[in-house]
Amino acid sequence: MSTQKLEFPGHTGDMLAAKLDAPAHTPRAYALFAHCFTCSKDVFAASRISASLVERGFAVLRFDFTGLGMSDGEFANTNFSSNVADLVQAANFLRSELAAPALLIGHSLGGAAVLAAAAEIPECRAVVTIGAPSEPLHVQKQLGDKVAEIRSLGELEVELAGRTFRIKKQFLDDLQASTIRERVANLRRALLVMHSPVDEVVGIDNARQIYQAAKHPKSFLSLDNADHLLKKHADAAYAASVLAAWAARYLPDFERNNSDANPATDLADGEVQVAEIGTGLFANQVRAGKHQLLADEPASVGGTDSGPTPYDYLLASLGACTSMTLRMYAERKKLALRAVSVRLIHRRIHEGLRRLREHRRANCRNRTDHRLTRRPHARRAPAALGDSRQVPSAPNTRARDQGAQPAG
Repeated sequence: MSTQKLEFPGHTGDMLAAKLDAPAHTPRAYALFAHCFTCSKDVFAASRISASLVERGFAVLRFDFTGLGMSDGEFANTNFSSNVADLVQAANFLRSELAAPALLIGHSLGGAAVLAAAAEIPECRAVVTIGAPSEPLHVQKQLGDKVAEIRSLGELEVELAGRTFRIKKQFLDDLQASTIRERVANLRRALLVMHSPVDEVVGIDNARQIYQAAKHPKSFLSLDNADHLLKKHADAAYAASVLAAWAARYLPDFERNNSDANPATDLADGEVQVAEIGTGLFANQVRAGKHQLLADEPASVGGTDSGPTPYDYLLASLGACTSMTLRMYAERKKLALRAVSVRLIHRRIHEGLRRLREHRRANCRNRTDHRLTRRPHARRAPAALGDSRQVPSAPNTRARDQGAQPAG
């Protein structure tokens, strides 16, 4: 994975700091990540989810909203509407420099922002919210009893998550005027709502309200036992893995490889088709009848790890055949076989090939010298694993065994 530091102008012209996380190969799609309220692009949930998406072939742009993190501007002059405007600017930047984002991801208030911004990003095909409020006004709860003071004084310094922020009355007014419920109903994009049932910052009922307001296609994923910020590595990695698998269905390459022009019914019984899917160096789609699988190589050798390797499939076929054969035998013999489990490992043995080459070179030298000595163990050099070819005996060796003299 490579990470490139970028910047682009926000909605007011202030330069916004960004990072583009990308795979070594051409990305399968670009995603745009919006962080939580008063957070930054470097919050653990953003960086961990971005890294996991990159491992699966996505490129992700994450940036700091105006006045936060490394971005220019004054936070006190921002609000929910300005966050939405910054998101649209980020999408415009991606469109002009690389490719428009097909996937929008928002965490907490960033989730509400991507729901509001999606209509202004026509290339967006799917939206994901993580611990998002059903309405921006929910953020006001984090200000507690300071709300009345802010309205009375016009602005006030408030401590949030151990840091001090200046909040103006205009921020509260914008929260009250902003609503996303209607935008969710008219989203016209695939939606994945991810939320923890024990989220103490944004309650699980917010997820229910977003889900009920949305139209299909929509999905819900419970992030069991996760906290609001997904501080545990396992929680962030799980969210990213499911997110990537879900989003892949709504990307152009999935539609291309599952179009009516390439139906599974065009394969005969017992016929298997393997074809590249255009994501990464090695990713292939495997079709067998109505079944569709992915094959790939790990990132360590240039793949995207989107599916098992060919060696994995080889072991799987051997293991499945063994298990099924044992079950069939037990049924026929009426044996009380409770369950079968087969575990296999493989090694790539190249030593036999090396010894085979050495043997052939030795034979060539012997022919040149016109002298052959009998080597009892050299008649058949060991071949590599899986190579059933046999090496011919050295010429005239058999004749010498019968008492004949070598030629010359």
